[in-house]
Amino acid sequence: MAKIETLKRPAPARSGWDLDRILEELRVSREVTNNIRHGGHVHELPSPDIILNVIEGLCAALFPTHLGQAPLSRENTGYFVSNALTTALGRLADQVHRGLKFNADGNEPQGLMKSRAEAMTQDFAAQLPTIRAVLVSDLKAAYQADPSANSIAEILLCYRGATAVIYHRIAHALDRLGARLVARVISDLAHASTGIDIHPGARIGESFFIGHGTGVVIGETAVIGNNVQLSQAVTLEADRDKVKSLPRHPILEDDVIVYAGATILGPVTVGKGSVIGGNVWLIESVPPGSIITQAKTQADCSGPSELLPGS
Repeated sequence: MAKIETLKRPAPARSGWDLDRILEELRVSREVTNNIRHGGHVHELPSPDIILNVIEGLCAALFPTHLGQAPLSRENTGYFVSNALTTALGRLADQVHRGLKFNADGNEPQGLMKSRAEAMTQDFAAQLPTIRAVLVSDLKAAYQADPSANSIAEILLCYRGATAVIYHRIAHALDRLGARLVARVISDLAHASTGIDIHPGARIGESFFIGHGTGVVIGETAVIGNNVQLSQAVTLEADRDKVKSLPRHPILEDDVIVYAGATILGPVTVGKGSVIGGNVWLIESVPPGSIITQAKTQADCSGPSELLPGS
């Protein structure tokens, strides 16, 4: 005979807790005085735990022999990738649907919204081969830039910068398709596990490498060209008093290198092939081939950064 499970009553409150009063005051706070729900209503939000599972499945499908279920042979890799994608994409479609419902204005029919989520997920899936190709360029850039790297496998398994870039490529594709809440969750998951904070709206070219990475911040409207390298604690952020709808973050053209601790603020442009030295504070555009370093120490320790022409 099957065992019938019943809901258990909460354990009696310990003397002095006055649980009934606390529960009622929390309810009033949620419902009335301090209601922070979007539109004032309860929403079925995307789940960070499920989205993390989706990302792990997508990473395994993109790099099955490195991040997938071992052991895999040439013969069974295709079956593994098929199963991983089927599961991950199905869950992703549900999370995208939840994100669309959260941001809905109430006029779109639920059935149409679900179809739109499935179409967006299908469009995202079609981009996976292109995303993988760009990620391979990132991995090769990391291998070439870091003399301590012994293999691509080592980079995939051990480099937090590579993990953050993989997450960003996925999040950026979803953000461009309109799945913005899911994309933000993905970027936050990357930030939590790597210490690297890249807004999913940031546009980043091929062969991108983040060395070490902890403390790197890249803002929403930042634009980064091809073959760019960043070190740890680099900040590409907006300055104050900028309009949200306008570009407000830096542009790094191709072949730029930014060393540890540098801060670049506002919609400034760093020209192609420039090098930004460590701990530089940059708020003005610089031409191609520039080298920006800390000025020699002045007697009052207040000297500005110096601009040296590239060779």
